Amino acid sequence: MARKSPSPPRPARTIETTADVAAGVRALKRVCPAMARAHALTGDPPLRRWSPGLPGLVRIIVGQQLSTASANAIHTRLSAAVGPLDAAALAACPDDTLRAAGLSGPKIKTLRALGLAVSEGHLDLDTLASADIECVRTMLTSIGGIGPWTADIYLMFCRGDADAFAPGDLALQIGAARLFQHEARPTPAELTQIAERWRPWRGIAARLIWAYYGAVKSAAR
Repeated sequence: MARKSPSPPRPARTIETTADVAAGVRALKRVCPAMARAHALTGDPPLRRWSPGLPGLVRIIVGQQLSTASANAIHTRLSAAVGPLDAAALAACPDDTLRAAGLSGPKIKTLRALGLAVSEGHLDLDTLASADIECVRTMLTSIGGIGPWTADIYLMFCRGDADAFAPGDLALQIGAARLFQHEARPTPAELTQIAERWRPWRGIAARLIWAYYGAVKSAAR
């Protein structure tokens, strides 16, 4: 039987359009000089929304630690090899086929665990769409190979939760260190504490920091 969450519905504030991004930026600039400084360099950050449910989870897992171009190429090959890219097909696809698409051994195990969890009813995608943030993190990280980073990125870009945040993201840590002129990048716990000032728009703060980090890197080349 599919797992159902007793938690309350997730907050209504989501990032659906560029207007939502702009609203979050305005709110952050009013309360945080560092956000204002980042925005002065980058302008409004990109919307960055992906498909929810299984398609979004597959895309996140495939793209871990890869460039956008490499991730897109592997995802295209995976979709062609498995298609239709549903849970049952993913769970049953031979390892050789997945390796030929460009997937590593750990990613194959994670995708197979995800496919089994959905097809056998252990992960209810309907509940994933409506549960609160902490419940979604618990549900996703219960699947082998899915950690907090994957869950947080899903919440940010597939569900669009305005206050979702990914403190374990390396680029976010480095970007925050540069924005605040710290010598060492913050730990996930330290970055979580820093981000408290950005509630309820931590998802927009993360987008701004990523954009800021990208601009600083480009300027240094």
